[in-house]
Amino acid sequence: MTPGVAAAVLLAAVAHACWNALAHRITDKVVGFTLISGGGMVIGLALVPFAAFPAAGAWPYLGCSALIHVVYYLLLMKSFRLGDFGQAYPIARGTAPLVVTFLAAVFAHEVPDGWAAAGIVLSCTGLTGVALWGLRGRRPNWAAIGAALATGLTIAAYTVVDGLGVRASGSSFGYIGWLMAVQGWMVPAYALYLRRGQLLSDLRPFAAVGFLGAALSFAAYGFVLWAQTRADLAPVAALRESSIIVGAAIGACFFKERFGAPRIAAAVLLVAGIGLMLRAG
Repeated sequence: MTPGVAAAVLLAAVAHACWNALAHRITDKVVGFTLISGGGMVIGLALVPFAAFPAAGAWPYLGCSALIHVVYYLLLMKSFRLGDFGQAYPIARGTAPLVVTFLAAVFAHEVPDGWAAAGIVLSCTGLTGVALWGLRGRRPNWAAIGAALATGLTIAAYTVVDGLGVRASGSSFGYIGWLMAVQGWMVPAYALYLRRGQLLSDLRPFAAVGFLGAALSFAAYGFVLWAQTRADLAPVAALRESSIIVGAAIGACFFKERFGAPRIAAAVLLVAGIGLMLRAG
């Protein structure tokens, strides 16, 4: 992983934490994710005329990813509804990198070398520390934890599927544009079924915030897809989840959730892991 690729993934991590915070701030989760998913579809449709059409080999991956993303959105809605942002977000994101490491070894034949493996383990230790700190001093909400863990598994699944798909596509911009265009209508369609005649009136007060979240979501995943064409999947996944530290800071600043010394220690481990992954590159 080169410094330029690492910088792109870190920028994606900040954008990702920000759009998740915006989604959490919209108390009506159906409204929030309808705006973010639908807004992503609009951005994707605007991009596809200017990007190369994905190669034929990418379309099975693209279709599979679209379905996984819908499940991801539904589970993320549930985990945000059941748990605190500072708890749900770290658990959902922190479970993915190790699973991606295993899946990438099986399906992409990417086995990390010693430095990269050490960096992934250190980063995941830091991410796990943030997640566990979110659970301290309270009775576990097993429903929220279960939803967040299931969300993490969908993250790992679409990360590997899209990593293989974007490499087969020949165009990271074309792939992200068509992915958002294909998947973006599904959550709004589900919301329309649930709310029927009142959906537009429910969406209107949050339209600006929702579209900002959609733009951040699109940019975040676009950077990640580009990075996956230039680096192995597992280090990109581990580095992307540095968004957890950003998310914890957002939770402390805007949602009055404690950051604390353990999260600072977790951030130090994460930075050390990033350094080892860059050394491997």
